[in-house]
Amino acid sequence: MSTCIKAYHRQEERYCGLNLEFTNSSDKEEILKNINELKSELSLSPDVFDNNKPDGSGGVYIEFLDDYDKESGIFFEAIIKRLGIKECEV
Repeated sequence: MSTCIKAYHRQEERYCGLNLEFTNSSDKEEILKNINELKSELSLSPDVFDNNKPDGSGGVYIEFLDDYDKESGIFFEAIIKRLGIKECEV
């Protein structure tokens, strides 16, 4: 778990997204590992992509594009808990 990861949530109509900002490659690897585990455990398939900056920081984005059944909340709560994030920015 890392306290260097910051979470930012965004929601519009049926779109729901979570941006997990990291400061180094080990945080990124931890984020991606947990996302893959949760996708399998919860049988959910959000869109996931990442953005890397030259200094090794960046973000991993998790998006539910047509979240009619509000499955994103279950996924986002689980990933935040697994990564030890205490609060999420909106």
